[in-house]
Amino acid sequence: MSAFRAALRISRRDAARAKGRSALIMVMIGLPVLLITGLLTLSQTTDLSARDKLPSRLGSVADAAVYAHLRRTHITQDPAGRFGDQPQTGARPPGWTTAEVTALTGGRLLPFHQYTTEARLPAGFGRVDLLEIDLRDPLGTGVRPLVRGRHPATPQEIAVTPALLDAGVTVGSTLQVTRSGEPKRVVGVVEHPNRPGISEVVALYDSVRPPEGTWRGPGWLADTPAPVTWQDVKRLNRAGVRVASRAVVESPRTDAFDAGSSRPDQRLWTAIAVLLVVTQTVLLAGPAFAVGLRRRGRELATIAAQGGSPRHLRTIVLADGLLLGGAAALIGAALGVGAGAIAEAVAARYMDWTSGPPDIPWWQVLGVAALGLVSALVAAVAPAAGAARQSPAQVLAGRAAKARERVGVPVLGLVLVLLGVAMMFTVASRNDLGVVASATVTLFGLIALTPWLVARTGRLAARMPLPARLSIRDGARHRARTASAVAAVMAATMGAVTVGIAYHTTYAERRRESRLAAPEGTLIVYGQSADDQVWSEVRDTMRERLPAATFVPGLAAVDDQGRELATFLRSPADGTSSPYYGSPFDLPITGDARLLALLQGRRDPSAEAALAAGRAVVFDPRLISDGALDVTVQGGEDADGVPIRIPAVRAGAAQAGQGGAVIPASALKKAGFETAERRLYATLPQPVPDQLEPDLQALAIGAAVVVIDDDSDEQYALMLGALLAAAVILVLGGTFAATGLAAADMRRDLDILSAVGGRPLTRRLVVATQAGYIAGLGAVTGLVAGLVTATAMTQGLRTARVSGGLAMPWPFLAVLVLGLPLLAALIAGAFTRTRPAPARRVA
Repeated sequence: MSAFRAALRISRRDAARAKGRSALIMVMIGLPVLLITGLLTLSQTTDLSARDKLPSRLGSVADAAVYAHLRRTHITQDPAGRFGDQPQTGARPPGWTTAEVTALTGGRLLPFHQYTTEARLPAGFGRVDLLEIDLRDPLGTGVRPLVRGRHPATPQEIAVTPALLDAGVTVGSTLQVTRSGEPKRVVGVVEHPNRPGISEVVALYDSVRPPEGTWRGPGWLADTPAPVTWQDVKRLNRAGVRVASRAVVESPRTDAFDAGSSRPDQRLWTAIAVLLVVTQTVLLAGPAFAVGLRRRGRELATIAAQGGSPRHLRTIVLADGLLLGGAAALIGAALGVGAGAIAEAVAARYMDWTSGPPDIPWWQVLGVAALGLVSALVAAVAPAAGAARQSPAQVLAGRAAKARERVGVPVLGLVLVLLGVAMMFTVASRNDLGVVASATVTLFGLIALTPWLVARTGRLAARMPLPARLSIRDGARHRARTASAVAAVMAATMGAVTVGIAYHTTYAERRRESRLAAPEGTLIVYGQSADDQVWSEVRDTMRERLPAATFVPGLAAVDDQGRELATFLRSPADGTSSPYYGSPFDLPITGDARLLALLQGRRDPSAEAALAAGRAVVFDPRLISDGALDVTVQGGEDADGVPIRIPAVRAGAAQAGQGGAVIPASALKKAGFETAERRLYATLPQPVPDQLEPDLQALAIGAAVVVIDDDSDEQYALMLGALLAAAVILVLGGTFAATGLAAADMRRDLDILSAVGGRPLTRRLVVATQAGYIAGLGAVTGLVAGLVTATAMTQGLRTARVSGGLAMPWPFLAVLVLGLPLLAALIAGAFTRTRPAPARRVA
């Protein structure tokens, strides 16, 4: 029998005997493989090509889809017809007719409209997609396959997607589409071929009256005598229409265009990601293999004593990596593919992701599995070298070998750290990829420095209490497994700190630029295009449903029919491409002293006097230029607007996050505009229930909108929560792996401690301190490295789009750097075995 086959048999038998340790190693290796293969499968299935999207755009019969734009000038489009550029100059001509498009294409056409509108759902008005097309026509076959019921046959009938069934719509009931539309009966359920979770309504062509000013983007499905070639597409582009041709989309031209539009640095991002994944896997799995080496020390020493060479011992330990790593990689890849497919199906159904048939990138999956196997072998290299160097006599006698210190490693690590930091700040203003690449160099330098840091922190043990002194000295003696775990924690913390600070800085800048329209929690009713009659109904309904609320009215400029005119505040110092500050919903506000008191949260006599004198009261100083406020009132869809300059004074708002201004009605009347009440403000006396806003939305009549001004950001909390969850997994995984090894190494010392009268609590404290020491040292080192990397990355952000400095998410950093080590210590101490094991005599 060859030595390699014998090593495999020994590894297989040892893995079967030590099932817990083997499972630990396989989890450490298989988890990254499972995660990456799952993400690859999810990404590949949801990343649809233009060819994959043909069923939802053309169905199974049509040769092309023709889309009209606002004007009839030349259009420059991509081969798939997904977008097109057109000069927006000159007067807008009449819209295209079906007869004109028929003359251009020479085929039979089926017209359709596709746009976004609102529908009255059981929870209130919500945004829905609307497709107006006659799906009974053979030309529309496959555009929206019928799942249940039948297609709409009259203008009073509609079909809905399953997502609207989840929202409470039922077949046979009625659904009001648009705020001013008549309820229509739901007669069927259809499914979007590429978006199973879309909330979409399908109606007959021109059966829904959209809100005034809605651009519906008319289109036509075309059945042409011959396939529509690229030359035909260019001819139609010159006429002023955009075309999605089945023949062109299925040709190599579209594939070449999509390949050319991909990011040029994608390969470098992939290389950095692979490098970091391999490093993290090695750092996590390394201590787990070291656990096996410690537990099998006597077995390997016995083999060496019977004539086994150091090469044989290395082969046995590497066989562990090959056997366990191969099994973990295969199981992780298989589970990852299944998890990715399941996650894609769930996400596509309930989160409205694009979805296609399950698409498994087999070559990439096999590459990831091979990467997992290589990572396992690399993780086993250091334990294998340690097994070859160990003294059989020392191991069989139960004496631990003295750790050797390598003088050259700190020098190499220091050089890499300095080089990485210098590169980081050199390329920071160019792109984020350069910062990430430089941070990777810094990370490897810190990994090389970690054994030196562990050794130096061991000198602090003399000043510590007994449990900490035992733990830290033991960690310093066994620097190989301690440094590996500390480096894994450091890498995870560094990444979380960098991304967390950069994201929080960008978020803080956005918060600084954006402003609340009213104090947080204020109920605001906007009139938008409501006339006097509709507004009266809205006001009466709101007061009836909220009798305890005190409503303060706000005014707006209106046209001859009583509909609100769009009014904007011009910001001379906003630094953006748009000359306008905020949005029509935000600002400005026309009102009296009552509204001013609500927005300021107090009575301000000086501000009230200025408003009564015809001056604007401004809460954001950036809006004031030469002592005046610039306002623009737009009188129509294509009008440039009427500029108004109003003398202004600055005043304090109720909250720091508020902005905008209150302008007097006299200023609008002086400019020739009539005003009318089109706002209602109310400060609710208690916290706003989650269901109140949807309920109030359902009460909105005509074109009114009800909102509750809120400064919360769920996406921000979700992002930091995801970062923290990933850090928890990596930090606790590496810490517990190293703590398990430490407990195995210290079992004899702990038994002696118990024999001389040490309490079980002391034994727990020793193990808990070991875990806290590993996690704490890694977290502190990662925090420092993350701060440096985040500073460099924010320097690039500041050059591009962020004007402030670093914004620190202190609660997030506190939980990461202080909370996780404490949690690791508590868990390790809670699950520590306190009963001493009888010592075995060694002859």
